[in-house]
Amino acid sequence: MSSFLTSSFMHNIFGGLSQGVIYALVALSLVIIWQSTHILNFAQGAMAMFATYIGMTELDRGINYWWCVLISVVVGMILGGLTERVLIRPLYGKSEINPIVVMVGFLGVIEAVTTAIWTGTTRNVTEPFSQVYYLSNDKIILLSPFNIFQIVLAVTIMLLVAALFRFTKLGLQLRASALAPEVARLLGVRVNRMLTIGWMLSAGVGAIAAVIIASGNFGLFPTDMNGIFVAGFIAAAVGGLESPIGAIAGGLLIGLAEQFILAYWSPNVAPLGGIIILVIALMIRPQGIFTKKVGRRV
Repeated sequence: MSSFLTSSFMHNIFGGLSQGVIYALVALSLVIIWQSTHILNFAQGAMAMFATYIGMTELDRGINYWWCVLISVVVGMILGGLTERVLIRPLYGKSEINPIVVMVGFLGVIEAVTTAIWTGTTRNVTEPFSQVYYLSNDKIILLSPFNIFQIVLAVTIMLLVAALFRFTKLGLQLRASALAPEVARLLGVRVNRMLTIGWMLSAGVGAIAAVIIASGNFGLFPTDMNGIFVAGFIAAAVGGLESPIGAIAGGLLIGLAEQFILAYWSPNVAPLGGIIILVIALMIRPQGIFTKKVGRRV
């Protein structure tokens, strides 16, 4: 058992899972917005990093790490709610391309503001758990307490979000507000409030992903979430934008694919792992692996 856990195969499994859960959290945040508003937020990564900057820089004032995490999540949720009310709400009912253009522009604005306030220098963040790998018979197991924290946190959030949309009245109202807002209003659902809550939840999950990145070896940098967002977007498309479980599965799949390509092929080709998986998935199931086909009457 010891030799199996320290094998190169398991090293790649652990490395892929550690990276994949970050992709999965970003994908999950996109799924939340899609399920609650049917809009994709292309500024999600930048918003999450901005919220993390606000929270994590409080470490310099001696505030406890976990309080800083809470501040980051709360700021992310507030930013998400304000974005929906100020930028997105006037665009409901108009061309579907309008929110995309607005959020791409907002992405540039947020990154510029972040750089102007905190400069483009990487800021180190205190890690909540040790990143020293475990040993077995003096051989390294490519898994640390921090990696376990990442994996457990992602799975917990996935289960909570899945339960929210499937088993709670709030989740039902969020989905109804996105799919049939007029019908939902007739049934007494406060649609505008539900749309705002959807953006807030999504931004909160995105902030958690950014906190994990900042707390690892990455630190804080204004554009750190750009590549992560692309991978998360691919993961959401592969798993299905209607499925929180699909977001997690897609993120893990892409993380594992990149890790094995990195180990057995070339570091230059590793980023293409997600693209390859996306192309194959769309050819087989264009709606996403975990999204059920919905028949329509004509």
